[in-house]
Amino acid sequence: MTYDYELFFGENTGTVSKCMLEPTKELLDIARSKDVYFTFFIDVGYLIQADKYPELTAEVNQVKAQIHEMVSEGHDVQLHIHPHWEYSVFKNGSWEVNASGNYKLSDFSKEKSDTIVRTYKNYLEALIERPIRVFRAGGWCVQPFGHLKSVFLETGLLVDSSVIAGNFLMTENYALDFRSAPQKSNYNFEDAVCIEDAKGSFTEYPIASLRYSPLFFWRLYILGRLFPKRHKMIGDGRFISQGSRKKHLLRTFTTGHVSSDGYYSSKLDAAIEKSINMKHEEMVVIGHPKGNTLYSINRLEEFIEKHRNDHSFTTFFREL
Repeated sequence: MTYDYELFFGENTGTVSKCMLEPTKELLDIARSKDVYFTFFIDVGYLIQADKYPELTAEVNQVKAQIHEMVSEGHDVQLHIHPHWEYSVFKNGSWEVNASGNYKLSDFSKEKSDTIVRTYKNYLEALIERPIRVFRAGGWCVQPFGHLKSVFLETGLLVDSSVIAGNFLMTENYALDFRSAPQKSNYNFEDAVCIEDAKGSFTEYPIASLRYSPLFFWRLYILGRLFPKRHKMIGDGRFISQGSRKKHLLRTFTTGHVSSDGYYSSKLDAAIEKSINMKHEEMVVIGHPKGNTLYSINRLEEFIEKHRNDHSFTTFFREL
């Protein structure tokens, strides 16, 4: 179970309290009660930018304290980069996010993106006082990997968990094409994340994927309107635009991530059954504290209770 620990990136980023602190506390309480462990991918750019504003000191200290709590309780903390923070500013009590042309590392020059990777990794390692080896790209935009290869080798980032096998998304901000990725729970690669290389320097642990029907997304949207208290996200921000993707999801079958967010959590049992049938040794689930709902929290507890005696809810730090 992995969680991208972050704010939103649309017109309204939401609050740290509702998007990060409160929903993560629920996750940590569940983990403690069930004796399981999660991996949190920390959006370091937010911390680096927020450190610049004295009025955010108390908020940042709460976030750092929660990250220390994660580590002290045996959870994993790894690197998540949304480089748009490089050009985001805090004004009049809210963040002004400039994601256009700054959303993925490949939007930046190689020199600038290398500096971002080094700076963000060093910041997180100094914060938790242990090495970082695993990376997840913001918006899963890890391609083209050649843009990142040398700095990953230099800094020891030898594990990635950004790929969603079969997924494809091209919009103003997103650019990912994982349609040719191996249907494996892990594999080595060298120059491209979708091309397996047994002798490759890097290891990919893909986020598990499922085939979703339009009916699934119709249910998702309808339930959210009929039962808002049960299906409304805890996070109080807005997603960045994905173009016409919402209309596309309502019209055709698509391949997407296995997630513990919201109504997606209804597919966790189906995902683990698929993983077992494919003889996979691992299954990576993505979630976001901000994407928690009352429904998804209940489903997560049920899922863990149902499977924790047959499977290990472990982390990259414990296994690598």
